Amino acid sequence: SDKTAPSDVLKPFTFFLVCCKDRRSGLILTIPLCTEQTSMEELSATLDYLLGIPSEKCKARGFTVIVDGRKSQWNIVKTVVLMLQNVIPAEVSLVCVVKPDEFWDKKVTHFCFWKEKDRLGFEVILVSANKLTRYIEPCQLTDEFGGSLVYDHLDWLNKRLVFEKFTKESTSLLDELTVINENEKGSQAEKDRSSESNILPSFDPETVLQTGHELLSELQQRRFNGSEGGGGGTAWSPMDDELLAQPQVMKLLDSLREQYTKYQEVCRQRSKRSQLEEIQTKVMQVVNWLEGPGTEQLRTQWGIGDSIRASQALQQKHEEIESQHSEWFAVYVELNQQIAALLSAGDEEDLMELKGLQQQLSDVCYRQASQLEFRQNVLQSAHEFHMTAQDMSQQLDGLLGMLCADVAPADGAAIQQTLKHLEEKLKSVEGALQSLREKGQVLLDQMSTQTSFSYGKDVGIENKENIDHIHSVMEDMQLRKQRCEDMVDVRRLKMLQMVQLFKCEEDASQAVEWLGELLDALLKTHIRLGDDSQETKVLLEKHKKFVDVAQSTYDYGRQLLQATVVLCQSLRCTTRSSGDTLPRLNRVWKQFTVTSDERQHRLEMASAFHTAAEKILRESPELAELMVDVEAYEEVETVGKGLLDRLTVPVIFPDGSEQFFGSPGDMASSAESIRERMKLVEEKRFLQEEAEQRLDEEALEAGPRES
Repeated sequence: SDKTAPSDVLKPFTFFLVCCKDRRSGLILTIPLCTEQTSMEELSATLDYLLGIPSEKCKARGFTVIVDGRKSQWNIVKTVVLMLQNVIPAEVSLVCVVKPDEFWDKKVTHFCFWKEKDRLGFEVILVSANKLTRYIEPCQLTDEFGGSLVYDHLDWLNKRLVFEKFTKESTSLLDELTVINENEKGSQAEKDRSSESNILPSFDPETVLQTGHELLSELQQRRFNGSEGGGGGTAWSPMDDELLAQPQVMKLLDSLREQYTKYQEVCRQRSKRSQLEEIQTKVMQVVNWLEGPGTEQLRTQWGIGDSIRASQALQQKHEEIESQHSEWFAVYVELNQQIAALLSAGDEEDLMELKGLQQQLSDVCYRQASQLEFRQNVLQSAHEFHMTAQDMSQQLDGLLGMLCADVAPADGAAIQQTLKHLEEKLKSVEGALQSLREKGQVLLDQMSTQTSFSYGKDVGIENKENIDHIHSVMEDMQLRKQRCEDMVDVRRLKMLQMVQLFKCEEDASQAVEWLGELLDALLKTHIRLGDDSQETKVLLEKHKKFVDVAQSTYDYGRQLLQATVVLCQSLRCTTRSSGDTLPRLNRVWKQFTVTSDERQHRLEMASAFHTAAEKILRESPELAELMVDVEAYEEVETVGKGLLDRLTVPVIFPDGSEQFFGSPGDMASSAESIRERMKLVEEKRFLQEEAEQRLDEEALEAGPRES
């Protein structure tokens, strides 16, 4: 039926339109009335709906209407009967009005329905409930009329509402799906991809199909239960196929499944088309951004900075650019996966378009990624170049600070350590310069290939500024290194002169020590004066050589001190400690000179003494002709006494200090040797005097004898 079955039409009245039959095989319509006021309009609408349910064939057999007036008033019953004349006169064959037992006896006489049969078009009888079986079989009546038919009107009402809802929704859905499918064919033929072709149905097909299947399953189950015979419980005989329209449900389901299958294909095509359009849109978004704002960002970033801080700022800016690109690259990865999935689906008509999109997207993304990577490499090289330049500049500053500082080393070892430190610094600077050149060359090579990534932009000016800056930094570092090398050469020469100065001062001090040792040896060990003239002569020769050694030592010290003066003047060192070395040298030398002269005089006196004494002692005292002159004896005595006196006199230095040769025992030993020889000479003189006296006596004796 095309009529609707809203709950507000069916629920106000309890109408029984069941599959039971009267004796003429007509359908039975039961209208229970109550004591409450009955709306004729609602009653008419409900009757109109219910009478539209059966097929024309069923309605042609006529209806038997049972009007249950046992709980209603007579005027309401009369109104309902008259209304049947206006609503269904042709279909109604008999109206049975179930009356109360004693309520209507008098009023019925005033209105006889059988007299109005011709005007009403159907027969109306008044009957008690227990007399209905005269007109209708008990098996076709419910228990309230004394029958055995089991019937649940609420269950029938709910199922009817479900059926009507399914019929309405499925019919509407079929119309919509048919329109959608037809429109889709037309849009595909015309390549129309407008949004108007993407109309969606008003109802969810899955839900409607599920409702229909549940309804059909219920109907089939009820029919199966009814065919078993009226069992106990709530089982009741179902309506026939015409009433429940089971074939109509099956037909609607078949048609709906067919159209829904087509609609699913339409949706799949729509989804594929929508996905492809979405991919195209996103691809163009990625491509347009990378070739537009993304490329423009890179076009403005060509500098390398002039310091570490500037290069770091450029790197931070580049990281921001990379971060923005990363978001679009993530979209690229997602799109590439979606395109790969669509390509694997194998739709021939979209393969070329998808491959073209994939190739275009990949080309743009890889080109942009290469540009980003190249820029990152340039900035990294620039940062390393500036770091190396700064490190070398700091090394040069440190080296220059060392070279400009005053040098006051304590000794030669400190000078050697300073020279070693300078050499290490210079070697480190040389290594830094070599590293700077290498990193600068890497950066220059990158600058030379930068044009290929310029997207048509002339970057000659920017590159020239960058290249000039790189060359300028390397040349400046080379000049600074050369100046430092020159200063290192000067410092090295100065250091070597200081080494010579320290060496001269050390050797001069050593010469003073040597001269002092010679003086000490002269005073303490050069004591002997010799036991005879020959020994004394040997001692004189040794003394002369000893003095020559001391003279050489003194001359060596003087030369060293003169060299020290020259080096100090060259080094502008006026505070050197070598200033007291020359006075010490001169003082020791004067002391040595005085001491050596005294030693010389003593040896000469000893030589004269021994020579005179030996001359006397060599003569034989028995030979008169070998008599020694008295002067010889006197000379020995005079020289010997003078020598003895000199041994007791100390050496007096120019500063007034005194020093004896050797120890008192040594002086006593030397004096004793001289005294022994003087004693021998004196004995010789005594013997000679005795011999002379004897000779004189003999001569006197011989004189008178001759006379």
